[in-house]
Amino acid sequence: MHIGLIGGIGPAATVAYYTRLVKKFKATGIPLELTIAHADIEVLSRNATTDQRQAQGEVFAAHFDRLAAAGCDVGVITALTGHFCFEETRQLSPIKLVNAADVIDQYCTEHGIKTLGLLGSPPVLTTKLFGLLTSAQVVVPQTELEEIGRAYMEVATSGVCDDVTRANLFRAGASMIDTQGAEAVLLAGTDLGLAFNGQTPGFRVIDALELHVDALVSLANKQCS
Repeated sequence: MHIGLIGGIGPAATVAYYTRLVKKFKATGIPLELTIAHADIEVLSRNATTDQRQAQGEVFAAHFDRLAAAGCDVGVITALTGHFCFEETRQLSPIKLVNAADVIDQYCTEHGIKTLGLLGSPPVLTTKLFGLLTSAQVVVPQTELEEIGRAYMEVATSGVCDDVTRANLFRAGASMIDTQGAEAVLLAGTDLGLAFNGQTPGFRVIDALELHVDALVSLANKQCS
C-alpha cells in the first residue's frame, strides 16, 4: 500500500504523521511506501474560515492527482481542519481517502464515549468539527474560544508551543471535563502534539493523529494478509 499524504497544513503535523507512520510500520514489519505533497496552510485556513468547500476540495484533489501519478493508492489529509471539505475532495480524488472523522467516531463508539471535548483550529471549534462526528455529543471551550483558536494557529504555523500556550490549552481541556461533562478531550488538530506529547494534563486525551495512523496501519495489514 502506497500512502499519499497532503502535508504542510501545518508543517509540524506533517512531521508528526511521517514520524509515527515510520514507527508504526516498522513495529508491524510492513514496508512503508509514502509520498508527501505540500499544501498551503494559509489557503486552507482562509477557505475553511469562509466555508469554501468546493474550492478547497479542488485544491486537495489536484494534490491527490499528483500523488496518484507518483503511485499512491491511499490518500490522507493531515489536518482535521482540512476535513471540512472531505466529501468534495473524495468525489474528485483519483485514490481512496481515509477519513479521520470516521475513525474518531468508531473509537468513541467502541469505547463508550458519549461526550467529547475538542481542542483545535478556529473553524474546528466554531463548527464543532464541521458536524462530522455523530457518535458522541461534542463540546468546545465555553470561554476564550477565540483565544484558544488563535493559540492553536500560532502553534500550527510556528511549529512551537511555549509553556504559557500549553498551560492555556490544558486549562481549556480541564474546564470541558469539569464543567461540561466531557469524558475525554480530542486533540482535533495534529499540531497539538507539540503541547501534549510527553505531558500529563490531568484528563483523558485522545490523539486524532494516533487514531488516523493506526487506521492506516490496519488497512495496510489487511492488504498484506
